[in-house]
Amino acid sequence: MGRAHKQKSRGKNKASLPQVPKNMKSDGIDVEFSRELADQDDLQAQARADAADARQRQ
Repeated sequence: MGRAHKQKSRGKNKASLPQVPKNMKSDGIDVEFSRELADQDDLQAQARADAADARQRQ
């Protein structure tokens, strides 16, 4: 008999991951931002990012 004939699979949970509540999910963005240290370019980039996020949500 072959080795894999009667072995059980160990990673059954990988195919069907348990659901995570929405408030525990992260968006993957881990950036520290300080308004005190920001210059004009940073503030404009932040405004563009906020506008893009608002368009994406619509």
